[in-house]
Amino acid sequence: MKTKWKISIGVLLVLLIAGGVAGSVKYRQRGVITVQTGKVLKEDLASVVTASGEVKPRNYISIGAEYSGQLTEILVKEGAHVRKGQLLARIDGAQSQADVNAQRAALASTEADASASEAGLRAGEDNIAVLEASVVRARADLERYERDFKRGEQLFKDGLIPRSDFEQRQAMFDSQKATVLEAQSRVTQAKSQLAQLRAQLSGSQRRIAQTQAALTRVDDILRKHNAVAPIDGLVTYLPVRVGETVVPGVQNSAASTIMTIADMSIVTAEVKVDETDIVNVKLGQPAEITVDAIPNRTFTGHVIEIGNTAILRSTGLAASTSTTSSQEAKDFKVVVAMDNPPDEIRPGLSCTAKVTTATRKDALAVPIQALTSRTRGDLIPEKDRPINPDPATAKANKVESQGVFVIGAENKAQFRKVETGITGATDIEVLSGLKEGDQIITGSYQVIRTIKNGALVKIDNKPPVASKPTT
Repeated sequence: MKTKWKISIGVLLVLLIAGGVAGSVKYRQRGVITVQTGKVLKEDLASVVTASGEVKPRNYISIGAEYSGQLTEILVKEGAHVRKGQLLARIDGAQSQADVNAQRAALASTEADASASEAGLRAGEDNIAVLEASVVRARADLERYERDFKRGEQLFKDGLIPRSDFEQRQAMFDSQKATVLEAQSRVTQAKSQLAQLRAQLSGSQRRIAQTQAALTRVDDILRKHNAVAPIDGLVTYLPVRVGETVVPGVQNSAASTIMTIADMSIVTAEVKVDETDIVNVKLGQPAEITVDAIPNRTFTGHVIEIGNTAILRSTGLAASTSTTSSQEAKDFKVVVAMDNPPDEIRPGLSCTAKVTTATRKDALAVPIQALTSRTRGDLIPEKDRPINPDPATAKANKVESQGVFVIGAENKAQFRKVETGITGATDIEVLSGLKEGDQIITGSYQVIRTIKNGALVKIDNKPPVASKPTT
């Protein structure tokens, strides 16, 4: 009996001691917070801006009708490759062709009149030369007859010749004077006719210029009844058919566009970047492009254009055109040129571009989720906080600081203010405040959000146990 009591008392003592130890441990662990931790490491970081959009050619031209008419012929199909200057389609131009023929006939007639005037002008110039030569000969004969008359007059006065001889010499002299006057008159008349011919030729030349201008105009009208490729490219849009009537310059009218040609030598991804990321995007930055229709392939490119106008996300319109003030999210257009676009790519395909805006080699980095913020007041121990702080102190205590919690002495969480740099996919660069190897709290999210400076922590980095599926 005494042995049984001894055993019972011994078991009771053991239980009391075990309970005391357990209670002591539980008491000491009051307020201990379970956390996950990680090390501050050096790694290569890349800051990436991701945006979605669609594939577009860098240069594309919509070919519209310049004159109304019926499409008589379409010489290409959608998806066809065309060369600059290639004839694409014809619009009925019977009336314009008739105008061209009429102007060509008028031009031929006017040119014939001009040729006749030129021939008459050359003949008149030759005739004037002959007449002027005859005037020179007549004047020479007049001088000779004048000398003969004066000798005869002197001889007659001296009584050396009879009157009849003198009168004959006088008659020949007077006759030659009339001959000279007649020759000069013929020259004057010929010059007048020549001036008329010159005037006729000038008029014909003016009519030729006018007719040529009219021919150029109607010929241009006829030429514009043909649609010609302005660039090398791919026919990406062909909404019309032979027999349909097309009209020029009607906005938003399907009949005003014959086809669209895209220059596929430079293919771009036109994406919309969130306003919070656009400040980091610069010209020339590298990018990776994925196209939804071409899975498991990534294409390289670089930024060639950055929009300066914000685009409303709800409407797709420029924010500057909105008449009402709006605080809704906005995007900016960014164009990324693809370095080696595949042959199968088509305009309008959905795509995603990842633009690398910055890179760092061997940068100190911490997980993004470890980063948190605390006010200056949060970092002051409760026993040291003033009950009624003055306004300046109260304002100063509301200033927030960015940092992480470091595992300090005695497993206490210590807030450490840090300066950060670029942000990678999961980690962020630390510029100051930490050193390589520091142990920081990385989880859970709820703990990081609520943990207080100086709190006692317990590290548990075991991976979570997957729950068994229920049957």
